[in-house]
Amino acid sequence: MEKKYRILLAEDESKLANIIQEELTRGGYKLDIASDGLKASKLFIEHDYSLVLLDINLPGKNGLVLCKEFRKANKKIPIIMLTAIGEIHDKVAAFDIGADDYLVKPFHFDELFARIKVLLKRADLGDVADKIVYQDLEIDFRNKAVSRQGIVIGLTAKEFTLLSLLAKNPERVISKQEILEKVWDLSFDTGTNTIEVYISFLRNKIDKPFSTKLIHTKPGFGYFIK
Repeated sequence: MEKKYRILLAEDESKLANIIQEELTRGGYKLDIASDGLKASKLFIEHDYSLVLLDINLPGKNGLVLCKEFRKANKKIPIIMLTAIGEIHDKVAAFDIGADDYLVKPFHFDELFARIKVLLKRADLGDVADKIVYQDLEIDFRNKAVSRQGIVIGLTAKEFTLLSLLAKNPERVISKQEILEKVWDLSFDTGTNTIEVYISFLRNKIDKPFSTKLIHTKPGFGYFIK
């Protein structure tokens, strides 16, 4: 894992909190635990977190109150609600105040990790802004739409993610290893030419119909937008 992500977990069940901490630490994350809502508020102010896990039924200040508070302070930080309550009105309430995802206990840790990875990747790739505009290329993250010179370009989900990574880092060469980690969730090169194939797909859609080419290759290093 290239970046050390720091996560805040607000959970009053100590056994569950310790298990989550052990598993996430093993996965390369740094985790701070708050056993009540007041401590969670204090930690959130003191540290710069990449993601927050919130139990709803917390002493001192419940998870819904914390979610609303954290979302007001940081509009883009990913927030996942954890609760034993599975009623639909609780889910709606959580989403209405800004939660990004919701897991009902008991849950499989693999599912929790998968959702964490998706939300962290989304934040890394530029969802911190509603859109990116580079030259005549526009990427709208809210609507998952791409256009050049006002012409809408249809991309697959993987093409969109790859283009977003390049556009988020204009004129910086992105290595194949970084692309594998951030687009395909792979920590090693499988030996296939998947990246080359998808770069070719992007060029056919983003560059070929236009006179100015944006996607470039630095042989032996990687790819970049310029």
